Amino acid sequence: MSQDQSPTLVPFTIDLTFEEARRRAEVVAALGPDWDPVAALRSENEAYALLYSGLDAEQQRTYDRLVAAGVLPDEDPDRAAAH
Repeated sequence: MSQDQSPTLVPFTIDLTFEEARRRAEVVAALGPDWDPVAALRSENEAYALLYSGLDAEQQRTYDRLVAAGVLPDEDPDRAAAH
């Protein structure tokens, strides 16, 4: 390339929608045919309930304050923290 020529740029494009769909398909394939999302969610809910069970009074007050502040999700099945 001579000094008076500017470099030629080659356009580069990637379809992120296609790549995301491919990535998700790979994740589901890796989970295998025996993966049960309903059972996984049920187990997660059971673990969450167990984690916050048996709190003493001070721990319960702290838990309640964290839920009220949106730091922790409440006990609603569709729960999600606000932050």
